[in-house]
Amino acid sequence: MFDLFSDHQLVTGIGLLGGILLGLAARLGRFCTLGAIEDLLYGDSSQRMRMWGLAIGTAIIGSFTLIGLGLFDASHSFYLSVRWMPMASIIGGLMFGYGMALSGNCGYGAIARLGGGDLRSFVIVLVMGISTYVVLSGPLAPLRNLLFQQQDVTSDLPPGLAHHLAALTHLPLAGIGIVVGVLLIGISLWDADFRRDRKSLFWSVIVGVAVVSGWAGTAYINARGFEALPVVSHSFSAPLGETILWTMTGSLRPLSFAVGSITGVWLGAFIGSLIKGHFRWEACDDPRELRRQIIGAAIMGAGAVIAMGCTVGQGLSAFSLLSLSAPVTFLAIFAGAALGLRQLIEGFRRTT
Repeated sequence: MFDLFSDHQLVTGIGLLGGILLGLAARLGRFCTLGAIEDLLYGDSSQRMRMWGLAIGTAIIGSFTLIGLGLFDASHSFYLSVRWMPMASIIGGLMFGYGMALSGNCGYGAIARLGGGDLRSFVIVLVMGISTYVVLSGPLAPLRNLLFQQQDVTSDLPPGLAHHLAALTHLPLAGIGIVVGVLLIGISLWDADFRRDRKSLFWSVIVGVAVVSGWAGTAYINARGFEALPVVSHSFSAPLGETILWTMTGSLRPLSFAVGSITGVWLGAFIGSLIKGHFRWEACDDPRELRRQIIGAAIMGAGAVIAMGCTVGQGLSAFSLLSLSAPVTFLAIFAGAALGLRQLIEGFRRTT
């Protein structure tokens, strides 16, 4: 295989396959972060939030199984090789969640809606991708480095919950992670109605498998390939900007997992929308709505860079490794989204 394809092509293919699964899950399984939060707060339904719990639990079990088998060293991942900054997780998460509510989608959701013909999401994808690079390496990068400078881990203990528990108790690292994953799945399946919804169960597990496939595939290429490519899984903040840059300068930039992942989600969502018969072109009728979505996407992009991930990057990929940043960032995203939804739905009116 290495004789037929370059390392860059292989990791792009891995990202593409996992992205297709995520795109199908969004369109066929209604897997959506903002939708889950909105259902929980205003729809009196915890089903889609339980889908997130089941997906995370599946990803944790899969990732720590890889670790236990010696197929993946989690300390090489971005989320466990950079020092955790609690304030960055909180502030960045709040920004991302608030921007997500204003724009009506996270990066992952916007790509999935774009696959169904929603041109409003095309604007969100472009603005968010540009915003991430403005803060990551553009004009606002010096300010971000001043306030939230990302530093490599210098100790032997990565910033992971399972790693800290393993160091404290001397229990097997993989065993701790798998137990946490099982507990999270148990909590998610506690509801009888959710257990009977086979479609939701299936697509939740597929999302977890897609995240694990990213770790497994890129770890394999990293260990056996000829180029020192990073070990990564799916995220939809900086990869949006990376994909935009590759689209404009493909002859100067190599293919990457990010390009494959973004393309895969769009393709999977497109296929899913055709299967459901939901594909249709949509655009903004109200300039105020477009303005709100642009502002929200810009805030999302900046928040994701500060928090070192988005709803998928931190909420799934980092969570699958039990990074210390993941639950804090996820809760901050939830709080920011709740604030933004309240502003949109209730207008901050005092209830009587």
